[in-house]
Amino acid sequence: MPNMCAFEILDGEYDSGLVLLADHAMAAVPEEYGDLGLDRSVFDRHIAYDIGIEALTRALAAKLTCPAVMATFSRLLIDPNRGEDDPTLIMRLSDGAIIPANHPLSPDERERRLSLYHRPYHDTIDAVVEKATGASGRPPLVISLHSFTPFWKGAARPWHAGVLWDGDPRAVRPLIDGLAAIDGVIVGDNEPYDGALKGDTMNRHCMEKGIAHALLEVRQDLIAEPGGVSLWAGRIAPILAALNADDAMHVPRHFPSRA
Repeated sequence: MPNMCAFEILDGEYDSGLVLLADHAMAAVPEEYGDLGLDRSVFDRHIAYDIGIEALTRALAAKLTCPAVMATFSRLLIDPNRGEDDPTLIMRLSDGAIIPANHPLSPDERERRLSLYHRPYHDTIDAVVEKATGASGRPPLVISLHSFTPFWKGAARPWHAGVLWDGDPRAVRPLIDGLAAIDGVIVGDNEPYDGALKGDTMNRHCMEKGIAHALLEVRQDLIAEPGGVSLWAGRIAPILAALNADDAMHVPRHFPSRA
């Protein structure tokens, strides 16, 4: 399948005011690339995709009746959450795993992956956000969904969820507060990563356009099974619905970026 579709759109009510994104939802690689020279078991790990996020995105889109865009290819092929000039766009080494098919990589092959997978995914995000804006007459609130590992380099990560952001706090503060109000839930503010990254999905589609947004990370062990997905979808959906009801989330406003 040399031209495997780079994205999946979950159609919803485009006038809902909300759009969900999932950059790392799937671990698929087009047939022509085989397993990128890796043992197939690698594609069950976090380096290939965000465990639990495809199911969580589908559950939230259904609960909130909103559209969503999911990338269908593994980030080991090319990372949709990186700018085209980012040195980590196509990884040669990821968490100890060497990716043979990514090194050496010719300029022509790099351009091919951009044109067949990276760019079509981002063009689709633009189209869905534009359609949602046209349907409601105002920009949607955009939420990007990711997951993170419970341990990193032997250290436990205490957060159950994290909200990553750059310079626009509109959706971030109430999202953090809403999650933190759930009994026993520990929420990271720009943890376990910093959300300011030039050229990434949120920077490109939201920060540069003044669209309210947030990147929500859920710890992978909490959503690896259907029961956890159901629990977290039930927790997150009402918080996003309340955010979406706030008119401030739908007025274009530019904030200084830290990226």
